Amino acid sequence: MKASELRTKTIEELRRQEMDLRKELFNLNFRKVTGEIENPMRIRHVRKDIARVLTVINEKMKAEKKTAEAR
Repeated sequence: MKASELRTKTIEELRRQEMDLRKELFNLNFRKVTGEIENPMRIRHVRKDIARVLTVINEKMKAEKKTAEAR
Protein backbone atom coordinates (compact mmCIF):
# COMPACT_ATOMS: atom_id res chain seq x y z
CA MET A 1 0.00 0.00 0.00
CA LYS A 2 1.22 3.46 -0.84
CA ALA A 3 1.11 6.53 1.36
CA SER A 4 -0.64 8.46 -1.42
CA GLU A 5 -3.52 5.95 -1.26
CA LEU A 6 -3.72 6.37 2.50
CA ARG A 7 -3.85 10.16 2.32
CA THR A 8 -7.19 10.00 0.51
CA LYS A 9 -8.82 8.23 3.48
CA THR A 10 -10.32 9.80 6.59
CA ILE A 11 -8.78 9.42 10.03
CA GLU A 12 -11.52 6.98 11.06
CA GLU A 13 -10.87 4.77 8.03
CA LEU A 14 -7.16 4.87 8.78
CA ARG A 15 -7.75 3.85 12.41
CA ARG A 16 -9.88 0.90 11.24
CA GLN A 17 -7.16 -0.11 8.80
CA GLU A 18 -4.55 0.13 11.57
CA MET A 19 -6.61 -2.20 13.77
CA ASP A 20 -7.00 -4.68 10.91
CA LEU A 21 -3.26 -4.62 10.24
CA ARG A 22 -2.48 -5.13 13.94
CA LYS A 23 -4.79 -8.15 14.04
CA GLU A 24 -3.11 -9.53 10.94
CA LEU A 25 0.32 -8.99 12.50
CA PHE A 26 -0.78 -10.81 15.67
CA ASN A 27 -2.01 -13.75 13.61
CA LEU A 28 1.19 -13.82 11.56
CA ASN A 29 3.35 -13.81 14.69
CA PHE A 30 1.23 -16.58 16.18
CA ARG A 31 1.65 -18.67 13.03
CA LYS A 32 5.38 -17.95 13.04
CA VAL A 33 5.72 -19.36 16.56
CA THR A 34 3.72 -22.47 15.71
CA GLY A 35 5.70 -22.96 12.49
CA GLU A 36 2.69 -22.65 10.17
CA ILE A 37 3.65 -19.41 8.43
CA GLU A 38 3.82 -19.56 4.65
CA ASN A 39 5.50 -16.21 3.93
CA PRO A 40 7.60 -14.85 6.81
CA MET A 41 8.34 -11.65 4.86
CA ARG A 42 4.66 -10.73 5.19
CA ILE A 43 5.35 -9.80 8.84
CA ARG A 44 7.82 -7.17 7.71
CA HIS A 45 5.40 -5.76 5.15
CA VAL A 46 2.56 -5.54 7.66
CA ARG A 47 4.77 -3.75 10.20
CA LYS A 48 5.77 -1.20 7.57
CA ASP A 49 2.14 -0.74 6.53
CA ILE A 50 1.22 -0.03 10.15
CA ALA A 51 3.99 2.58 10.31
CA ARG A 52 2.71 4.20 7.10
CA VAL A 53 -0.83 4.37 8.45
CA LEU A 54 0.35 5.92 11.71
CA THR A 55 2.45 8.46 9.83
CA VAL A 56 -0.49 9.57 7.71
CA ILE A 57 -2.74 9.76 10.78
CA ASN A 58 -0.20 12.02 12.49
CA GLU A 59 0.11 14.19 9.39
CA LYS A 60 -3.65 14.62 9.19
CA MET A 61 -3.97 15.40 12.89
CA LYS A 62 -1.22 18.04 12.70
CA ALA A 63 -2.87 19.60 9.66
CA GLU A 64 -6.23 19.73 11.47
CA LYS A 65 -4.61 21.29 14.52
CA LYS A 66 -2.84 23.87 12.38
CA THR A 67 -6.07 24.89 10.59
CA ALA A 68 -7.90 25.09 13.93
CA GLU A 69 -5.24 27.41 15.34
CA ALA A 70 -5.35 29.61 12.25
CA ARG A 71 -9.05 30.32 12.80
